[in-house]
Amino acid sequence: MSNYDVVVIGAGNGGLTAACSLAQRGARTLLLERHNVPGGCATSFRRGRFEFEVALHQLSGLGTKEKPGPLFNVLDRLGVVDKLEWIEMDNLYRLVIPGQIDITLKADREACISTLQESFPAEKEQITAFFDLVYKFCLEFFSTFRDPEANAENHPLYFKYALQNTSTVLDEYFTDPVLKLVLSTYWGYVGVPPSRLTFADMAILLFAYIELKPGHLKGGSQALSTAILEEFLAAGGVARFNCGAEKILVEDGRVTGVVTADGETIPADYVVSNASTITVYTEMIDPEHVPAEQFEILGGSTIGPSSLTLYIGLDCEPSAVGIDETTNFIGTGADPDDVFASFREIDTIDNYVLLSCYNVSDPEASPPGTSQIAVVDLKYAEPWLELPPHQYYEQKYAVADKLLEQIEAVFPGFREHIEEIEVATPLTHIRYLAAPGGAIYGFDQFAKDSNMFIPPQSPIKGLYFAGAWAGMGGFQPTLSSGISAARQVIKKLRAQEEV
Repeated sequence: MSNYDVVVIGAGNGGLTAACSLAQRGARTLLLERHNVPGGCATSFRRGRFEFEVALHQLSGLGTKEKPGPLFNVLDRLGVVDKLEWIEMDNLYRLVIPGQIDITLKADREACISTLQESFPAEKEQITAFFDLVYKFCLEFFSTFRDPEANAENHPLYFKYALQNTSTVLDEYFTDPVLKLVLSTYWGYVGVPPSRLTFADMAILLFAYIELKPGHLKGGSQALSTAILEEFLAAGGVARFNCGAEKILVEDGRVTGVVTADGETIPADYVVSNASTITVYTEMIDPEHVPAEQFEILGGSTIGPSSLTLYIGLDCEPSAVGIDETTNFIGTGADPDDVFASFREIDTIDNYVLLSCYNVSDPEASPPGTSQIAVVDLKYAEPWLELPPHQYYEQKYAVADKLLEQIEAVFPGFREHIEEIEVATPLTHIRYLAAPGGAIYGFDQFAKDSNMFIPPQSPIKGLYFAGAWAGMGGFQPTLSSGISAARQVIKKLRAQEEV
């Protein structure tokens, strides 16, 4: 007889929240993690006197105790909200396209509208109308969860706009291409351009960040991962680090256990996987046990972008180089479709860069008198995988140098203050995340691959998925996905008990 009801594979966001929720609700739960720390992307590392945040830039969906968002409720149920110090950001972002626009939008609806109207007076009325649409659409979207008979008659905006692409809706409201770029800046948080990003995803991003405010936390995402792990252990859960899962055992269409990388067989009726569905179905389960339709689904999906990431420690405070916002998007003015195409090039032409400086919101994010910076340039892994090994380091640092030139043009003096720098490519992310293509959002976030059309449940009984590969990428969706998976397992366990 197994000592565990459930084995959770991977201590990333989805795996941690799934494991913690399961243990707190009475399930005997084992968490397996190949790395030596919890978190996956939600972690940190040290170089010199800096502890660098790996992936969290702006947490969405949190809110406050007075105005809690969905993520606040998730983390509150796990018991970690009061154990962390949360930081609310005043602004959404600064967008700089040299020679075209330099604009900062506040995380406030009226202030955001006012700033946009000052910069684009010819489209003043349409700006107000667009934000009215975003808010009305989102309210209808949220109401569909409580309406078992949701239809186009009682939710007309939702049914009209949900699957339209963002570019089509922006074209309906605006003529100025720069204004369209400003309003769709957050597309980088999903990894697909406005022409392919559903309006539903863009509207919800804007609504969530404006109404619930973007946030961060003291100690970065590692503090969150550690807090969830501590609650999991306090609830009686067992975690094994440096111990990955090698195989998921299946008999007669049902999970029977897991084999660790050390060769130990652990019987269990339920498995929640934070590993990618690609890895699970093609490597961890013997092919004769995988339903043919799963290979068809995988064949219709594409692996999303990874990133060229610069982790930089400056020997000065942000203001010394002109950085006064936490979140800075730097573009070239290129069409987003051209930018998206450039994801498949090693070069930085037409790139679209996110520069986060955590010290602006949290002066204690690095040692006194210094700054912690993360620069993200989305890139697919394929061109890096095709690069001859002897050219890798030369290309890696050449491309990083070009990124620094682009940053220097916006923040003069930046380069001369670099004390520490670590350059990560898609190959780096493949190594540390053990994710196909080093993808940071899972599959390309196209509507056809969303949970609207492909549910996260597996046809193999007892197998559930959490994390970016089971739905949307990003912190809020992946943290929430673990709760959803745990809820389904608990429902099955209780049904068994009743029998």
